[in-house]
Amino acid sequence: MDQRIKKIVILGGGTAGWMSAAYLAKALGDTVTVTVLEAPSIPRIGVGEATIPNLQKVFFDFLGLSEEEWMPECNASYKMAVKFINWRTPGPGEPHARDLNGRPDHFHHPFGILPEHEGLPLSHYWVRDRHRGLTDEPFDYACFPVIALMDGHKAPRDHDGRPVTNYAWHFDAHLVADFLRRHATRALGVRHVQDEMVAAHRDERGFVTSLATRSGACLDADLFIDCSGFRGLLINKALAEPFIDMNDHLLCNSAVAYALPHDDEKNGVEPYTSAIAMKAGWTWKIPMLGRFGTGYVYSDRFATQDEATVDFCRLWGIDPEEVSGHLNHVRFRVGRNRRAWVKNVVGIGLSSCFLEPLESTGIYFVYAALYQLVKHFPDKRFDSILADRFNAEIETMFDDTRDFIQAHFALAPREDTAFWRANKELRLGDRISEKIAMYRAGLPVNPPFSTASQYYGSFEVEFRNFWNNGSYYSIFAGLGLEPDHPLPVLMHRDDAAESARHLFERVKREQRELPGALPSAYESLRLLHRT
Repeated sequence: MDQRIKKIVILGGGTAGWMSAAYLAKALGDTVTVTVLEAPSIPRIGVGEATIPNLQKVFFDFLGLSEEEWMPECNASYKMAVKFINWRTPGPGEPHARDLNGRPDHFHHPFGILPEHEGLPLSHYWVRDRHRGLTDEPFDYACFPVIALMDGHKAPRDHDGRPVTNYAWHFDAHLVADFLRRHATRALGVRHVQDEMVAAHRDERGFVTSLATRSGACLDADLFIDCSGFRGLLINKALAEPFIDMNDHLLCNSAVAYALPHDDEKNGVEPYTSAIAMKAGWTWKIPMLGRFGTGYVYSDRFATQDEATVDFCRLWGIDPEEVSGHLNHVRFRVGRNRRAWVKNVVGIGLSSCFLEPLESTGIYFVYAALYQLVKHFPDKRFDSILADRFNAEIETMFDDTRDFIQAHFALAPREDTAFWRANKELRLGDRISEKIAMYRAGLPVNPPFSTASQYYGSFEVEFRNFWNNGSYYSIFAGLGLEPDHPLPVLMHRDDAAESARHLFERVKREQRELPGALPSAYESLRLLHRT
C-alpha cells in the first residue's frame, strides 16, 4: 500500500502560510498537492519585518530566488545589526538617546563574525585589555569593522553587488506574502482557495480529515499545516493542544504600530534595526525605501493602550489625534504550544509560538520549523518518533531564544520605571543563567539552541551560525555586564595576547577604509529597486 502523504492543506495565508506553501511544494515536488485556504477578510499582522542573515541561504536560495528577484518586489532593505538605544540610561525613549555624561547611549548586536586568534575569538582579548586598562573602547566598536558602515549608512554590498559582510533584510511582510503567493501558485503548482473555514472534521483517532468552508466546499488532506495565527484554529481549537504562556519570562504582550514617511535622499537609509527602550517596553524602527515601520512593544501591566499610544507618538513627534485611525493595535500571546505537531496537524508561525521581535526571530521560526518538518516528514502512518523529534527541536529553539531575549531586560541597568524593576524580579532559565555564569568567568559561551540536533548538516550550520560568541558578548557587554576576569588561560599566554593586536589594528583599518569603498545604502537600494 502506498503510504505517502499526497495532500497537504495549509490553513491561513499571510507570510507563514505562503512561506509554508512555497517551501513544502519545492521540497516535495509534484508527488504532493499543496492547497492554501485563505480567508480574505482576516487582516494580516505586522508593520515592517526584520530578519536574520540565513534567510537567503536556507529559504530563498532553496526556492531558487535571488535577492535581485525578491527584494524589489517586497520593498526590502539591508540590515547589518540591531542597534539598542536607551537601554542603559533612564528616560522615556529617544531615537538618539544620550547617557548621563552626554555620550550616546547605544550598542549594537552585529551579524559580522568575530575574528579569531589562536583558537579564541577576539572578544577574549578585548576582555583582557579592558581588565589591564589598555582600552576603554566599547566591545562592538573594538571588534566589528561593520560598525563604521552602519554609522555611515553604507550598504553591505559593493558597487557590483558583492557582499562585504553578513547582513539580513527589512521588508514589508504583506508584500512578501503576495510575492510568495504568486511564485507558489505560478511556478510550484500550489492551489489557492479564498474562503473561510467553518469546521474541522475529525476521524475516530482524532486526526483531522477535512476542512469545511463557508461557501460549502470541503477540503480533505493527509496533513494539515495551521498558519491561522494567534487563533490556532486547528492546533489549539480543533485539537485542544494547550498553549504554554511565558509571561513569567517576558512581560510585553501588546504593541501599537505605524508606518512613517522618510526623506531617504536627505537622511539616508539606516542599514540596521533600532530597538529603543521606553518606559514600559521598547520601540522598533525598521527602515525601508521611502518610509520606516515602527511599533511600541509594551506590557499592559505597566501602560494602558492610551498611555502607550501617547508615548509612541511623542517619540516620533506626531499627533495621536491625527493618526488614531491608522494606528495598528495588537495584543499578542507570548509562549508556545506544548507540542507544535499533534496527530496530523503542524502549527507554523504565530499558531505555534511567539516571542516579541527584539532579535527578529519571527520569520526565522517559520522557516526553521519548515526545515525541521521536511527533515522529519511523515507518511500516512505518522510514526510518533518523527513528531516527537520535531517537537523537541521546536521546543529547544524557542526556549533558548526566549531566555536570550529575557536576558536583555534582566541585565539592562535601568530600574527607573516599574516595568524595568519588574524584569529584575523574574526568574531566569537555568540555561541562560549558566551562560551568564560562563561569561562572567571569561569562558566561551555556546550559541543558543546549539545542542538541539545530534547531527548538523550544512543547513543546520546555516540555521545556527548567526548565533555565536559575539551575540552574547554584544548584548552582555553592551548592557554594561563584563566578565569578572579574562579567560584564565590567557594569563599564561602573554605572547598570544600581544600578537592579537594585529587583529584590533585590522578592525580599525577596515573601519577607516571600507566606508569609502562602498555605496550608501540608499544608492544601493535605488539601483536594486530600479527607482
